[in-house]
Amino acid sequence: MNYLEFLSTDWPTVQHWLIITGIATATFLLFVFIARKVKSFLRIRLVRRMDDDLLASFLSGLFGSIVILIGLLVVFRIIGLSGVVSGILAGAGISAFIIGFALKDIGENFLAGIILAFKRPFRVGDIVDIKGLRGQVLTLNLRDTQIKTADGKDVFIPNAVLLKNPLINFTIDGYLRYDFLVGLDYGSNYEAAVDLIKKTISIVPGVLSDSKPPQVWVVDLAESTLNIQATFWVDTFDRVISDAVVKSNAIIQVITALEEAGYNMPARIIELKNHQGGTLKTS
Repeated sequence: MNYLEFLSTDWPTVQHWLIITGIATATFLLFVFIARKVKSFLRIRLVRRMDDDLLASFLSGLFGSIVILIGLLVVFRIIGLSGVVSGILAGAGISAFIIGFALKDIGENFLAGIILAFKRPFRVGDIVDIKGLRGQVLTLNLRDTQIKTADGKDVFIPNAVLLKNPLINFTIDGYLRYDFLVGLDYGSNYEAAVDLIKKTISIVPGVLSDSKPPQVWVVDLAESTLNIQATFWVDTFDRVISDAVVKSNAIIQVITALEEAGYNMPARIIELKNHQGGTLKTS
């Protein structure tokens, strides 16, 4: 553009569009600000009423998105694209089909998120397993659910995957069972050993002993040992001691109590037979 073309520019029109652009930008930023405030306000109120962080966060985020969508429509009218908006709405039938096909996955995850928010198969803080991914639920949004695995990885799972596949919730009712095996030498006092194991587990910190007492029974006649299974329950709502620490303490205390009582827990025994009458050499 040379100097004459620059002077011949329609400056009133440029000034007009700059003002329109500034007003549209300010309006959109205002709606974004309002959406954030509405989201924060609704989340606090919904948590108080429903006592459910997951559903409250999802609904407040949904209303925040609606406010931003309204802001976009207002901006379109400010910049003079109301006719375009009307045309889009008028052709909603064909547009909905095309957009719906193109954004099938996004729409599917959005609808799945709504179903999950109201069905509530998990809460924030629950331990879940979905297709081999196990972790703690952090948040549910319009597209995916975020969980944190035991090794610190943040995994974002599409909501449709959660809805279509079996989901295991380990902590939804507040109880989780653990078990382990103990092998005793044949010829031991089995009934006394069972009672000792049960009493020892009952006093381990973190093990439920009243509402869901530990259970101990014989499960297998192995080659070298009589296998006894011990099961106990923990309260998943009580996070003072982690489940892994409770199970570790239970195993250690049971082994220590059996050894102090004189019980032998042998390793696997292999019997060698010589059918040729020769001498077996060992080294």
